[in-house]
Order: sequence, then C-alpha cells, then structure tokens
Amino acid sequence: MTEDTRPPAALRHLVSWQAGRVATIGARLTAQHMPLEGRSDFAVLASLEENGPLSQAELGRLLGLDRNNVNGIVVRLEADALVVREADPADRRRNVVTVTPAGRARLAELQEHADAVQGELLAGLERAERAQLVQLLDKVLASHPALPA
Repeated sequence: MTEDTRPPAALRHLVSWQAGRVATIGARLTAQHMPLEGRSDFAVLASLEENGPLSQAELGRLLGLDRNNVNGIVVRLEADALVVREADPADRRRNVVTVTPAGRARLAELQEHADAVQGELLAGLERAERAQLVQLLDKVLASHPALPA
C-alpha cells in the first residue's frame, strides 16, 4: 500500500469509522505524552474542578465509567492527596469526593499534556476548524445518554 492509497470511500464516509481511527491515534499520542493513569486522573480531577464535590456514583455517570473503576481511580488519587472523600452532609450513607489544592496543581500539569496531545492530533486543522470539530462532537455526544463504558 502506497502513501497515496486511502481506505475505501465507503469507510471514510462512516463517522463511526473515522471517530474510531481518530480515537486510536489520540490514544497513542496520549500514551506518548501522559503517564498511564493520566487520562483517568485528568477526567476525574477536571470533573471535580468544574462541578465541585461529587459522589463516586455521580463521577461514574458523568464520565461513563463503571463504579469499580471510579473507586480505583479515587483511591489512587486520595492516596496521593489529590482528592479527599468525606461523608455527604445531606446523606451520610454516601461519600463525596473533592479536589484538593494538590489535585488542582496535578490537573494543571495534566492539562499541559492534554493540550500537547490535542495540538499534535489536530495539527492539520485551522483554529476555527478545531473549534467547529469540538462543537460538532459535543453535539453528537450530547444526543446520546452517558453510559458506563
């Protein structure tokens, strides 16, 4: 197969096929720029920073993660003092997770790595095209309910 050979148009016209290929490339780039747990740490820390304290169940629903995976991530982040878990004042049977100042600093570090990945992944697009792509993907994802992975 030469550089000029492209996958068939029938595949290139399937958004699901293209999205899968872009996700694969993005995962490879992320692995080059972030530590192994970086992606899940980034997702949880960013969610807490944007939404404030959340229960582990809320984190799972928000991120489409299984509750056991969320628990493992939170335990690891808590061991590194990046989050704290406390009893929910409204319902003492559940815990809420809150990002710490150290967690915010870690989030800033991970954001730099994520920005580098996005820059490399989207190098072929102009700034306006990047913004449009993000808007369109957000719209597609918003039309489907978040489910655990």
